[in-house]
Amino acid sequence: METEYGRNLSCRSDSGSGDDSLDRLLPPAGAARRRSATSMSKTEPPLLRTGTRTIYTAGRPPWYDEHGTQPTQAFVIGLSGGSASGKTTVANKIIEALDVPWVVLLSMDSFYKVLSPEEQVLAASNDYNFDHPAAFDFELLVATLRKLKQGKSVKIPVYDFTTHSRHKDWKNVYGASVIIFEGIMSFADKQLLQLLDMKIFVDTDSDIRLVRRLRRDITERGRDIEGVIKQYNKFVKPAFDQYIEPAMRLADIVVPRGGCNMVAIDLIVQHVHSQLEKRELNVRALLASVQQTHPLPQTLCVLESTPQVKGLHTIIRNKETSRDEFIFYSKRLMRLLIERALTFLPSQACVVQTPQGQQYDGRRFNGKGITGVSILRAGETMEPALRAVCKDVRIGKILIQTNMDSGEPELHYLRLPKDISEDHVILMDSTVSTGAAAMMAVRVLLDHEVQEDRIVLVSLLMAELGVHSVAYAFPKVKIITSAVDKSLDDSLHVIPGIGDFGDRYFGTDGSDDWSDEEEQEPSC
Repeated sequence: METEYGRNLSCRSDSGSGDDSLDRLLPPAGAARRRSATSMSKTEPPLLRTGTRTIYTAGRPPWYDEHGTQPTQAFVIGLSGGSASGKTTVANKIIEALDVPWVVLLSMDSFYKVLSPEEQVLAASNDYNFDHPAAFDFELLVATLRKLKQGKSVKIPVYDFTTHSRHKDWKNVYGASVIIFEGIMSFADKQLLQLLDMKIFVDTDSDIRLVRRLRRDITERGRDIEGVIKQYNKFVKPAFDQYIEPAMRLADIVVPRGGCNMVAIDLIVQHVHSQLEKRELNVRALLASVQQTHPLPQTLCVLESTPQVKGLHTIIRNKETSRDEFIFYSKRLMRLLIERALTFLPSQACVVQTPQGQQYDGRRFNGKGITGVSILRAGETMEPALRAVCKDVRIGKILIQTNMDSGEPELHYLRLPKDISEDHVILMDSTVSTGAAAMMAVRVLLDHEVQEDRIVLVSLLMAELGVHSVAYAFPKVKIITSAVDKSLDDSLHVIPGIGDFGDRYFGTDGSDDWSDEEEQEPSC
């Protein structure tokens, strides 16, 4: 299982209809490239289609401050209403009108309890009450929503209404600034209510709800008409009268006629936009304005400036160096860096037998696993060096671009291996200037429960400001580099620097707008 990160990610489990994950995808070679934007109009949605791929060009801005912490939580909208009242339609209308790429739609249907064999028999004969609060796993639901609101990665169960059971594989969901949570019992639990920043009740005529439920359960869930009507009269209608309708008084907004009520939806969207504006953070501007006077942190390790290292830097810093030589000598330096980084991983003493029958007192890696995570695109150039020295190492990727209007880094793409929280992570980027992209990548790893002291940031070249920024926000992260340059110019390029590493390595001229933060800002 890998982390899903995408626009308007739906976590419904009804007949698989909500299992579509809209991951941000990298373009194939030669694909058109576009500049990320702060906001997108309805006529120009924040995506680019190439064949069967969808490339999103609007990313997630920083959700943390210069200290690396999240000062505000995600904005959670709770949607309640009777069965088939149009809650999902209202939710999708809100998402469409918001027009932002970091919204998660979370359905209460995913959190039905696992049925016992006896309950399975009742469900098969339409005699199990799915419309009672006791049918839901509120403990798991509250814990999951709280964690998602805090910006963490979560696992969402996938419920199959045909077999009345949970699928073996759960969905990993991450990257929400707005969470829309919908379900018939959204207002039925006090702890759940405390997590909702806005409560909306969708009020739809009971006859319309019955017709919709008949259509849905027969076509999507394989039920027969008699069973649907029996279940409606025995469980659905009594539950609405006893639990759902009385909860309408808790709502901040009541939406009559569901998804057809665009006036109400527009008011909701305006309020959410105002909340998002309050949550905007200017991380890079704060980092760039800080005057660093402290000595370099103890968590920093710089390769010894041997004649070999100095010679390699001389070649790759020289603007006259050909691309072939730049690639060759950069790879040599990357290999030295990766080898140095591995010395900081935990090890334990061990004894082995040599072919001569003698004992040798050695050491071996003392951890569950090693994962490499590259910050695209330039950080990807370090992957071969890691693979050359770590057999079967797992690789993850993060794409962070600079927004050309705001100057802030934005998260566009994320693909991390399963159970990365248990690994030691080698985070790779070619150059670091302000540290804004590196900080975002570290924050992503922490949100996926990677331990801070298990992260090693490896970069060919760093500016002092970038070192201080990362070390100040994340004091337990080990930083490995081959050189630290003193300053930045007005464009935040490292001085004396190495130039645009991505352009020099890949042979591009820097005129394209599809590039990661390191390329938009050559030395970050």
